[in-house]
Amino acid sequence: MGTMTEVIAAAGLAAAAGGFASYAVRGRSSRVFAPSVYRGDRSRAALALTFDDGPSESTPALLEILSEHGIRATFFMCGRNVRRLPKVAREVLSAGHEIGNHTDTHPRLDFKSPEFIYRELALAQESIHLNTGATPRFFRAPYGVRWFGLRRAQARLGLMGVMWTVIGHDWSWPSGRVVRRLTRGAANGGILCLHDGRTIQAAPDIRATLDAVASAIPLLLDCGFQFQTLGEMLCPAN
Repeated sequence: MGTMTEVIAAAGLAAAAGGFASYAVRGRSSRVFAPSVYRGDRSRAALALTFDDGPSESTPALLEILSEHGIRATFFMCGRNVRRLPKVAREVLSAGHEIGNHTDTHPRLDFKSPEFIYRELALAQESIHLNTGATPRFFRAPYGVRWFGLRRAQARLGLMGVMWTVIGHDWSWPSGRVVRRLTRGAANGGILCLHDGRTIQAAPDIRATLDAVASAIPLLLDCGFQFQTLGEMLCPAN
């Protein structure tokens, strides 16, 4: 049996190790498992509006809202949703938006094998390309969870990892609360994360997202922000 000091020290080390592991897996600025970014240039009053988990049956309604304001966004799509709704996926691209990779079936990647991780990214990449003609440049991990093998998978597929500056919790919060989170958290170079689907559910209820987007965009425009796709924000020379 160790002394009380030794026990306390061991507990402290365990807590520190647990904290680092949590940061490595889910920290928005973590690059432990794969390169990623979570914001753009802080010197420019620009925001990137991003949507995960689509396409869904309600994505066209979101496209109408964005069109009303002349805003282009980045949609991180799940391969299975693309195969279910290929026409909607093509509508996103034809409206001038950008498509990113959000895995095929939206699994948590922690404790998965490198082979599983690669297959999830590769199948989504293939489904998006076959059904829309687009080849994603950006990848966002479901739930923001990264793991061993992701670095190599991203490299093989030519994908840049992207997290977020502000996440709206629009899958569980009412629209008013989502709007407050977005407007209070918005800052130069911010990447805002919302959802036009709910994992790989068919016909999900995204009314909170639609209402939040319709309300937040005018407020953010009034604050002097402009909106860009991730490609415009992160790769301006291209």
